[in-house]
Amino acid sequence: MQRILSPFRPNEEQPIDRLLIPIQRFTHQEASGGILLLIAAVAAMALINSPFHHAFETIWETHFIIGLPDFNYDKSLHHWINDGLMAVFFFVVGLEIKRSLVLGELASVRSAALPVVAAIGGMVVPAAIYLALNTGGEASRGWGIPMATDIAFSLGVLALLGTRAPLPLKVFLTAFAIVDDIGAITVIAVFFTETISWSNLGTGFAFLAVLAVLNVIGVRNSIPYILVSIVIWISFFESGVHATVSGVLIAMMIPMRVRMDPHQFVQRGRALMDLFDSDRSEGNARRGSLALMTERQTGALHGLEEASKEVISPLQRFEHILHPWVAFFIMPIFALANAGVYLADGVGGSLISPVTLGIALGLVVGKPVGIVLFAWVAVKLGIAALPNRISWTQITGASLLGGIGFTMAIFITGLAFMDPGLIAQSKLAILIASLVAGVLGFLILRYHRQIEVRVEKPENVQAAARQ
Repeated sequence: MQRILSPFRPNEEQPIDRLLIPIQRFTHQEASGGILLLIAAVAAMALINSPFHHAFETIWETHFIIGLPDFNYDKSLHHWINDGLMAVFFFVVGLEIKRSLVLGELASVRSAALPVVAAIGGMVVPAAIYLALNTGGEASRGWGIPMATDIAFSLGVLALLGTRAPLPLKVFLTAFAIVDDIGAITVIAVFFTETISWSNLGTGFAFLAVLAVLNVIGVRNSIPYILVSIVIWISFFESGVHATVSGVLIAMMIPMRVRMDPHQFVQRGRALMDLFDSDRSEGNARRGSLALMTERQTGALHGLEEASKEVISPLQRFEHILHPWVAFFIMPIFALANAGVYLADGVGGSLISPVTLGIALGLVVGKPVGIVLFAWVAVKLGIAALPNRISWTQITGASLLGGIGFTMAIFITGLAFMDPGLIAQSKLAILIASLVAGVLGFLILRYHRQIEVRVEKPENVQAAARQ
């Protein structure tokens, strides 16, 4: 969700403003989350291969006890990040999925057809490539790793292209990445759940029904949703189904309805602002930077605050509040805790292992081939239409960005493998493949006009290069 930086400045700039304003500008840039995620991944690789690697690993194995004396969880910091903080990440993903299904890119059959079919190809082909190279043993459990797309990274790269990446292309990439996430969540829920406590799972779904009732009767206060969601997370945690799945299910129960439409908000806002302004004639008590509002002005401000809550849905409010926390705290912390690969024994053997090759080829080759092939077939059969002003070269570039698996791929790695060697091979493949896919996708989208001219009319390459 795009966050808008207010152009207004306080009357008297404080020293803290000079520090915070550049930070605010950075956090409001769409590519910033991906940049911070990359920095965290590089830092993890550097620290795990430094003389401090034992201390670095010890940090993540430090145990924290959360709960009451007679009811608590004693887990490592790594565990709390992967099962606790990542549940918030999946909750935000769920909010994006619901918004897209109800009002966004996946709201109609026609608009959803191309990205849905493309995403299916982007999941099936990478999984098939991986399974062709890993047919048995624990290694075969990793087939879901190359299926996922990291939305933050891929959209971050697209944002770096500016106007060279038109809006329809961004919509296409966002839509098929969301469908990818749905596929990845399904894989986690179905294939990485070994034993189920049906009583705890039933409790979780019972409290999901409570959230549904709160939605239906029009409860908009965040507190009941948060309290019930904690109970749902605990129930799923105890059930054997990965706790992060609860985040997505909870998101589906968050209301999207508003109580005041934009036209009503504008009318109400103008009336309240007129009331606020009318009291200026009485004179506000003011001394330096201190000011005291009149009673009517205070009431107008509170009314405006309440109106602003009524014009935005609880879903959008949660998304707006949590998005920066996910982008600038949860995902970098996850990368710092999970992206490190110890290279002391060399990487030669790891680079040619079936697991590494399966994941790398799945992300760099399988993703774009599957996405482009399935999309092309859908267009030729009339199931879907190519977006206006978008070429197949741009679709190819976007499909390569879909090969940036990173966050979700690393997360699935931790569920698929127990063997530290396989985990290291998988992470190494994800890091290398995501870098290669990102660079190739960026270059194709950056120079797509020259590429298209080269393919169609080789004699016009020089003319295209001058444009």
